[in-house]
Amino acid sequence: MKGNSYLSRKIHSLLGVIPLSLFIVEHMLTNFAAVEGGPQGFKDSVNFLNGLPLVFFLELFGIWLPLLFHGVYGLYIAYQSNLNTGQYQYGRNWAFTLQRISGVITFIFVVWHLYQTRYQVMVGNVTHDELGGVMNGIANNPVFFIFYIIGVVSAVFHFSNGMWAFLVSWGITVGPRAQRISSYIWMAVFVIVTAMFLMSLGAFRGDEFKETASAALAWANLV
Repeated sequence: MKGNSYLSRKIHSLLGVIPLSLFIVEHMLTNFAAVEGGPQGFKDSVNFLNGLPLVFFLELFGIWLPLLFHGVYGLYIAYQSNLNTGQYQYGRNWAFTLQRISGVITFIFVVWHLYQTRYQVMVGNVTHDELGGVMNGIANNPVFFIFYIIGVVSAVFHFSNGMWAFLVSWGITVGPRAQRISSYIWMAVFVIVTAMFLMSLGAFRGDEFKETASAALAWANLV
């Protein structure tokens, strides 16, 4: 049983690096196109991704299935974790606790975000070209806007701190100095990627994105 648990945790760790990294980078670049290029830039970025050869299978086997395993097994790990920050209040223990909490928040956020965007496209309620309008409705809803800020910060922290832990657990950063340097690097990644996501979310609030919306978006945005 212990051997199976060890193997499962190693697979969980490895799959967290692959799909979550791809998911974060893909979304960061796609959404930041809204900052740099406005509605047309965002639309072009979305169309580029959906125009890739075999994009469905690339996302299914490269992101969604690994991410599903990582998320579900991560919930199991979080449920079993002994969060003892009150007893041992030091930096890495707080990071351990926040990693579990942020993982749960990220799982909920990703599922809800996919429902509001990818699922609505899949069932035909909106088109890829209308996703900018969908995001405009989400970003201008106070409840969803706050939820998205919390979700984005949680997801990027989970990714950044998880990468630090991955490098340690897989024996890549060995020793206090290497781990300290790694922590500085991933802290910088957390700040930069979070800022880019929040800038994108702010861009979606602009009136220019509202013009890309259609009558179907009110239902899709649940507003």
